[in-house]
Amino acid sequence: MSEYIISCESTADLSDEHFRERGVVYASFSFTLDGESYKDDYGKSMDIHEFYDRMRKGSMTSTSQIPVPEYEELWRPALEAGKDVYHLTLSTGISGTYNSACIAAEELRAEFPDRKIFVTDSLTASSGFGMLVDIACDKRDEGLSIEELDKYITAIRGKNNAWFFTDDLTYLFRGGRVSRTAFVLGTALKVCPLLRVDANGKLVPAAKLRGTRKVIEACAARMIERAEGGEEYDGYCYISHSEADEEVEALKEILVKHFPNIKGGIKVFNIGTVIGSHTGPGTVALFFMGKDKEG
Repeated sequence: MSEYIISCESTADLSDEHFRERGVVYASFSFTLDGESYKDDYGKSMDIHEFYDRMRKGSMTSTSQIPVPEYEELWRPALEAGKDVYHLTLSTGISGTYNSACIAAEELRAEFPDRKIFVTDSLTASSGFGMLVDIACDKRDEGLSIEELDKYITAIRGKNNAWFFTDDLTYLFRGGRVSRTAFVLGTALKVCPLLRVDANGKLVPAAKLRGTRKVIEACAARMIERAEGGEEYDGYCYISHSEADEEVEALKEILVKHFPNIKGGIKVFNIGTVIGSHTGPGTVALFFMGKDKEG
């Protein structure tokens, strides 16, 4: 059985240390803040707190996907060492980076005809993407071949539930996810939308709640309703957030009462600069394995 590496992208929103511990390499997206370009690299180029502070003060952001040559640079050392590559990408429902990775893979297959390169769409984002990477690492460590791993991840990715909420509609409005009317009325009425990632990997509205406490309870209720095995769930549970510590703690407080068997306990990560450019500060995302995502 040929040895292989697992790779992903910075939008998996775990941490550089976490990926090094798991033996995962990643390619970094880029973002622009007030006209200056930076790498999405877990705080090496810009501290995450500074990033969100500047967003709150009105700084404008934009993002850029990973170019083909950077995928080739990421994978070439492994291929030259005689290893295969298994790569997970940010959801195609959010970004076109999957296509860039496929182009890079095709070019390198021609250069390394004896090597295998798998590129798989995660159909999710942020730490839910990272959670799928961790599951892939678990299966690699159990001894699955690269072909077996691809079959397994493709089969389970639709069960990777992702629920988001925010107390600030500004950034969803800027990104076109809520209308001007919904933004004005929602802000006046203190509406906190609950969103989910659907079966196609797109972020879609799920409910509109008035007040932060209600949206936190609604988010927790989705996991109670949908987690694999109900309250006996013993898989991963990841939360990512952008400067929303109080909301995270409130959500965790509910979940720990219902799910005592979560693998490794509930893990909390930052929403990185690329995903955060679109969701803004004050966002919380919950990820777990459960019922198949709806369309």
